[in-house]
Amino acid sequence: MAGFFFAAAATIAPTLAKADSAASSGKHVQNGKASWYGPGFQGRRTASGERFDTNDLTAAHRTLPFGTKVKVVNKRTGRSVVVRINDRGPYAHGRVIDLSRASAQAIGISGVGSVVVSAL
Repeated sequence: MAGFFFAAAATIAPTLAKADSAASSGKHVQNGKASWYGPGFQGRRTASGERFDTNDLTAAHRTLPFGTKVKVVNKRTGRSVVVRINDRGPYAHGRVIDLSRASAQAIGISGVGSVVVSAL
């Protein structure tokens, strides 16, 4: 049983080290759910004042400053995309980021997916 514990700890340690390293360097790191938005918002003004384009690599976040670039990694596929924060949200409970349609497609999310968000 002790061998299992050490093997599990060795597997988890690098993941924790990466998260701790990012946190200690001042980078914002979040784990949670992502969704996408677009239909009905195309061409409307975002909270930053620019026009929303569902084909741009952009996203909405509750607190990160506008213009912040973040890397979003789909935990299921391992695919990642770098997006620019230009809007506020998500307003759906339990979500950490809302992606434009193009951003969600780039990492293989067609509805809601589990992601890691890291500020660059």
